[in-house]
Amino acid sequence: MIKPASALSPRRSRMPSLDLLKGFEAAARHLSFTRAAVELYLTQSALSRQIQSLEQQLGMPLFERRHRALLLTEAGQVLHGTAKAMLEELEQVVARIRREKAAQPVTLSTAIPFAALWLLPRLPRFRAQHPEIEIFISADNRILDLDRERIDLAVRYCPETMAPAGSHRLFGERLQPVCSPALAADRKRPLKRPEDLARHVLLHIDDERGRFPWLNWGQWFAAVGMPETAGVGAMRFNQFDLLIQAALDGQGVALGRSPLVDRLLEQRQLVAPFRDTYATLRAYFIVRSAASAKRPEAQAVVDWLVATAEESKDGDKGVVPRPRRRRR
Repeated sequence: MIKPASALSPRRSRMPSLDLLKGFEAAARHLSFTRAAVELYLTQSALSRQIQSLEQQLGMPLFERRHRALLLTEAGQVLHGTAKAMLEELEQVVARIRREKAAQPVTLSTAIPFAALWLLPRLPRFRAQHPEIEIFISADNRILDLDRERIDLAVRYCPETMAPAGSHRLFGERLQPVCSPALAADRKRPLKRPEDLARHVLLHIDDERGRFPWLNWGQWFAAVGMPETAGVGAMRFNQFDLLIQAALDGQGVALGRSPLVDRLLEQRQLVAPFRDTYATLRAYFIVRSAASAKRPEAQAVVDWLVATAEESKDGDKGVVPRPRRRRR
């Protein structure tokens, strides 16, 4: 709320207005009321009244008005130096604020696997639709406080029952074995049925503390109704995108997470040798900070994420398969 003049401190109430200082600085710089008035889009008489008002407030003249000449008094010289520096600094601050507002990117926080495998390959499409909007991707497996960290949006991966209030569900998650086409085509070690995994290296997410058991091979083997196999070897990774890179390089069979690997499957960079899938209870949700509600560019990112996620809705169709009888 703006305080009335009577409520201002005596010191602040004695300060000349910014308009008076701007008028004085222009007149002192040009040493001409006429040229200063033109620069400020004022009449010469209006500018003269501003200078007179400023002199009355200060209680001393700022100019010596001579015939066809205008000179600064000693007080005018002192005030001009300070007013000039103050106005220049103020102009720089205002310009910086405007630049920052115009160039401030939309910050999107998300876990590293989602950013690397799902988001980044699709970002060129967003850029083609919205070339004027800059996005800053903050890939971090920690859950950050959006308002405290000044983050506009976040894609959260969590159980359905723990979805943040006001969030929008993007899609769910399926798990299925995936590998490189070359590995799947190896006639010496065919991959025709789940039992064939016993002859292959299995790629694992390192989970010694049991933080995400739903991403482990044991869950998938239990879902398809067969005992877990250790394969002929194992490789462990602390990041899912590194695990998938190893699968792309033909180093073993990974437990792929759809829709994160759907693009790689569509492009035949990876193949899914079996139809058996396991649907986890996790899903991906878009969350907004309070400040992002005032940013139309943040809404554009949300709309794009929702529309693009619709193309990945097959991730919601996976169901936990019924245990099947083992082949004898």
